[in-house]
This record gives sequence, C-alpha cells and structure tokens, in this order.
Amino acid sequence: MGKYIIAGNWKMNKLPSQTHDFVKEIAKVTEGARCEVVCCTPYVCLSEAVKAAEGTHVKIGAENLHFEDSGAYTGEVSADMLVDMGVDYVIIGHSERRQYFAETDCTVNAKTKKALAKGLIPIVCVGESLAEREAGVTMEIIGIQVKKAFADISAADAEKVVIAYEPIWAIGTGKTATSEQADEVCGGIRAMLAGIYDQGVADKVTIQYGGSMNAKNAAELLSMKDIDGGLIGGASLKSADFATIVSSVK
Repeated sequence: MGKYIIAGNWKMNKLPSQTHDFVKEIAKVTEGARCEVVCCTPYVCLSEAVKAAEGTHVKIGAENLHFEDSGAYTGEVSADMLVDMGVDYVIIGHSERRQYFAETDCTVNAKTKKALAKGLIPIVCVGESLAEREAGVTMEIIGIQVKKAFADISAADAEKVVIAYEPIWAIGTGKTATSEQADEVCGGIRAMLAGIYDQGVADKVTIQYGGSMNAKNAAELLSMKDIDGGLIGGASLKSADFATIVSSVK
C-alpha cells in the first residue's frame, strides 16, 4: 500500500509567533517516527514552520493554493510562492473549502494538476455528507470526487497524490467512522484508482483517513488494510496527542 503519512491540518489556528516552537516540539516528540510527519499550517505561519522544520524529519504543508501561477487574484497564494518558501505538501479540496469558499470538483482538479506540475505533493480531500451516507450513496459521491480530481492526470503523477477520505459528518463533530466503515471506503477508493489506472498505481497511492482521528482511536484505524495514515485536525494542535497518533503507525 502507499507510504504512511500523518499530516496535521492546523486550519485557522496558531499564530506565527507560536509556530516555531510548536513545530520544534512536534519534531522532538515524533522523533523516530515510522511514517512521514507533516504540519499543514496557515499561510502566515508557513515561513516560521519551514525554518523550524529545517534539519528535522518534519515536512511542512499549506492548506490551499490557487490554480493560476500569478495574476489579479487578491488574497490568493500560488504554487510557486509555496515552493519558493520551501513547502512540500498542500491540502486541496477540504470540505470546509468546498462548503465556505465555493471549491468544486473542477477547481480541485485544476489545483491538483498545478501542485503536481510545481513539485508539491497534493493531499486531495474527498468525503460524503451525513445525508448522503444515510441515503446509501457514499461510494457514488466519493467516486465522482475521485474521478474528477484525477481527470487528465497521468499514472506517473497519480502515484504522487495523497487522498484523504474525510466523511464530512465526522469532521470536528467528535463523531468518527468505525474502523470498518473507514477501511471500506478507503478500499473502495483504491479500487476506483485501479479502474482508472491499474492496481500497481492504486497500491502506491497513500490513502489517509481524516474525520476526528485522535489519540484514542488512531491505533485501530491505522491497523486497517487500506488506511495509510491520517489527516489530523484538532489533535494536531496538541503535541502529545499528535505524537500518540504518529506512534500508532506500525
């Protein structure tokens, strides 16, 4: 399966003045990790985060980017800007971006292609609402999101993409998909990739679970066959909890 990656999504939390020491703390408590450790921070914290991570095993990611290289896009940040800062990863299509900032499957695809073209590793988020799960159309919804996200992306580039399955109903709610539910969807995503490309490509893609993964449930979730890591929200803001999740990767 794909390389194990535990990525923290800070969302709109932490100040630039807090970032350096916190990333240093994350590097300390996750030393010897058996997976890739990533901190995805707000734009204003990226510079301090990159400085703090220098010489450590921790990688730094952004929480979004624009699909154009430059232009009249007030308030946006380009892939070139992120690369110039030393960023490695970028989250694309998080449900909060889709809900609050008009992110669509088409913009997710454009941003994913731009990230890949510039050498960034995209973490592409997919997930269903509670109503969609209760209606029994989870895999149909996920299928549309995955197929549109990977449109016109070569097999060689597809292997570099990280997918984060985040059921919308489990993000920041305290609710978590059972390990079986999460693994079923992640396995379904891998099967979709095998259909789009082939099984070899599908097996190389890292598929994370997100949606209230925490220090208490991480070990069980990460023990599942098709879950290759986690995109961590609230627990990534507490170094001890984040370290516990990282140490759960066997």
